[in-house]
Amino acid sequence: MGGGGKAARTLAGRPLMAYPLEAMAEVCEMVVVVCKRGTALPEIDGLDRWDEPDTPQHPLTGIVHALERAEAPVLVCGADMPFVTADALRSLLMSAGGSRGARAVIATAAGRTQPVLGVYAPSALDSLRAAPPDAPLTETVAALGSAKVALPPRMLAGVNTPEELAEAEAALALPRGTGSP
Repeated sequence: MGGGGKAARTLAGRPLMAYPLEAMAEVCEMVVVVCKRGTALPEIDGLDRWDEPDTPQHPLTGIVHALERAEAPVLVCGADMPFVTADALRSLLMSAGGSRGARAVIATAAGRTQPVLGVYAPSALDSLRAAPPDAPLTETVAALGSAKVALPPRMLAGVNTPEELAEAEAALALPRGTGSP
């Protein structure tokens, strides 16, 4: 979104990343933001941070780092996904618990996968480490033979441009039941 600091951008009076963090806090004992050392984060009570390696610049770096640090399955959600709900996250976690042997359980909507919304098992770590650093994350995750959980398309929406930020602001201003997430 130009100028960096996307997760700290203000959306409806709160940092953009506060929305997915709130949903994750409802379903996880521990919520951690994994980011580059130089990433400025907003001040949010109880926010824990793990600094991932500076290179490569790829979402896979954060997922690998989270798996290495947690030494357990990790629920991943992009910091720019304000419409994710605790119920959607519970669906992913329940599916991961029921998908014996699945190395990842990934959210999908309308034929599109969202690899930064899913559950990754430690058994995926070697394959994720071996993935080419320039490969699209969707291809890397597809090679894992991931299980998929269908969610409403809005849940997978990230905010990547000023226009999408304005659209999210408008959607959050709508009263419930009138097309809001």
